[in-house]
Amino acid sequence: MPDHIETFVYSGNELEIFAAAVNWKAYWSSQIRPYLGEEVLELGAGLGATARALNHKPYRRWLGLEPDKAMCDKVLAQQGRGMPAGHQIRNGTLADLAPDERFDTVLYIDVLEHIEDDLAELERACTHLMAGGHLIIMAPAHNRLYSDFDRKIGHHRRYDKAMLRAIVPAQLNIKQMHYLDSVGMLASLANRLVLKSDSPSPAQIRLWDSIMVRASRWVDVITGHRLGKSIVCILEKPRTDGSASS
Repeated sequence: MPDHIETFVYSGNELEIFAAAVNWKAYWSSQIRPYLGEEVLELGAGLGATARALNHKPYRRWLGLEPDKAMCDKVLAQQGRGMPAGHQIRNGTLADLAPDERFDTVLYIDVLEHIEDDLAELERACTHLMAGGHLIIMAPAHNRLYSDFDRKIGHHRRYDKAMLRAIVPAQLNIKQMHYLDSVGMLASLANRLVLKSDSPSPAQIRLWDSIMVRASRWVDVITGHRLGKSIVCILEKPRTDGSASS
């Protein structure tokens, strides 16, 4: 283990809260599957929920980086249970990767909002992305929806399109950027303005996942994905020499 890994204990609880949101996982994963390569780097791997949600094909390598050692230990204890072939979990961050470690896909699924210096983070991630590869971000959308729940689980911000464009590394092109879950956005707005809850209840999560997410699949198409409580951004590193490595 590299000496410079600092002790980190995750203080949020949204991993447990949203664990049963099966319709939501199916929805967002359908948006990014076409861009997944064979060698995946997942930042903020948590308890392995993203890896399980995207276990629809074999991978040569799937490396999950997670700064909370206790979470890494939990994933290791369940290794093989629904995880992609080639899956590995490692305690650490981007700073702990060897300079020559390269991937054709880098994932930030509900992670970038936890990182204070998001611009520096993406610049560093870009150095580990192969030419022709994709850096994929999914994050909570719209700062006007920032709530006590966001603050409680360690979110520094929520993103809109302009905010994400401002931190895209110069080496990457925006292939796609759109919002998801327009119906859920209305529920989040109601919570922000009326309920002011610092944590959704299990019943609220079930209602959102079983009814609102399903409705959003239709409404998002009708609205052209212009509204939503989450934002998806697909970035591509151009091929400069016809090869698949940088």
